[in-house]
Amino acid sequence: MTGIAVCVFCASSVHIADHYVRLAAEAGAELARRGHTLVSGGGSISSMGAVARAARAGGARTVGVIPQTLVDMEVADTDADELIVTPDMNTRKTEMERRAQAFLILPGGIGTMEELFEVWTGRVLGMHDKPITILDPTGLYDPLRALTDHLHAERFVRANAFDALTWASTVPEALDSVERAARPLEPTPAEVLESEP
Repeated sequence: MTGIAVCVFCASSVHIADHYVRLAAEAGAELARRGHTLVSGGGSISSMGAVARAARAGGARTVGVIPQTLVDMEVADTDADELIVTPDMNTRKTEMERRAQAFLILPGGIGTMEELFEVWTGRVLGMHDKPITILDPTGLYDPLRALTDHLHAERFVRANAFDALTWASTVPEALDSVERAARPLEPTPAEVLESEP
């Protein structure tokens, strides 16, 4: 298939185990090998930096979206092919979601959880149909799966919640899932106007 824009949500903590950072680098390299574009949170450290560097090293286009507060902390991925600086976190997430055709969730902390829940909720409510794949080779997210099962049993979560997610244990499996389900992005009204003669 032609290349797609894959938004990767992952960790920015420098305190996590090295194997999580290596997983991010593997994902970035495979994304590039398959000819896709990376959309990331625009950070230069931990898994976020690793996925972007590996994607670029493989020839992928990288788009970073980062709020000004993190730029001020000097953690921006200034080597990104396109670095978009937003005024706040909400604008950042909106821009990342707009530019993505699919979401790939790697191991991460509360920021990654927030991003996952936002796109997951949107998918369950029918606000978008972009695929969401969770790459979890070590079972980090097993408690999340158990919690969602419990919430469903207690009728807080719809029965189709899990249908909105695909789980993968290897990088190739995750990218296969993304490629099967991704659709072309709809042009914005401004893009439609620009394309008219």
